[in-house]
Amino acid sequence: MQEHIQAVLKNIEKVMIGKREVAELSIVALLTGGHVLLEDVPGVGKTMMVRSLAKSVGANFKRIQFTPDLLPSDVVGVSIYNPKTLQFEFRPGPIVGNIILADEINRTSPKTQAALLEAMEEASITVDGETLSIPKPFFVMATQNPIEYEGTYPLPEAQLDRFLLKIRMGYPSVQQEIEVLRRAENKQPIEEIKAVMTVEELLALQRAVQQVYIEDSVKGYIVDIARATRENPRVYLGVSPRASVALMKASQAYAFIQGRDFVKPDDIKYLAPFVFGHRLILTPDTRYEGVTPEQIISQIIEQTYVPVRRFTDS
Repeated sequence: MQEHIQAVLKNIEKVMIGKREVAELSIVALLTGGHVLLEDVPGVGKTMMVRSLAKSVGANFKRIQFTPDLLPSDVVGVSIYNPKTLQFEFRPGPIVGNIILADEINRTSPKTQAALLEAMEEASITVDGETLSIPKPFFVMATQNPIEYEGTYPLPEAQLDRFLLKIRMGYPSVQQEIEVLRRAENKQPIEEIKAVMTVEELLALQRAVQQVYIEDSVKGYIVDIARATRENPRVYLGVSPRASVALMKASQAYAFIQGRDFVKPDDIKYLAPFVFGHRLILTPDTRYEGVTPEQIISQIIEQTYVPVRRFTDS
């Protein structure tokens, strides 16, 4: 199974130069059935990352371009009257797919953003009082630009909590950007990507991830970090138990990607800022000082006792 993951990573690296960490974290979310929020400035490759992942898996890919005038029915679908059958027929919206790109999600109204809530949490949609399941696998990767506030609608806490991870792309180095120019000189690398994994193989990987062992002491370590966010005086609202579950599942997937069948405390340390960061609400004074949630989480991790027994790669 590891060869499938490495093949997907190799595919993504053909398009995304120097973004190995982002690619691995995206696969972590995909293997856990979670969702990803990609936040960064325009032009750093957020959309290309999603497209390359979707093409590598060979799954049903849908794109939703969020705009201020987008309606909930444009996302989930609508029932249309068929005069031939004298019945209403449901036409599913773009949310009904395997890998969904929700592009510039903060440009649409809260009402339309809310249409994603049920789909992302329950993998189902409700239309005209009838609940319809979305086929598995179901993976949403949303993008947003952090610097454009005019005409945008910040995601509420309930929506942010639906994302397993929040990732920032970052600018490439000088050499990486030169390589980007070289590869894009004559053709787009994304066009050369072929599927290296089927949907059935992806589902098998998701089941395998659930079997990765996580010791009770490591589970306690997750809870200790989560509780510390709720008790920190610089945090207005700490993470929920849902966030603790998300960190546990993400750590299982990350260990699996690294070729291990057990979770180490180091996995928790590494993933906690990505899983908890967007779920924390800092006090106004803390935000005014320029302190970020990731910095608070790093401080909490430094002050939290780490279980140390029996965690080796042997």
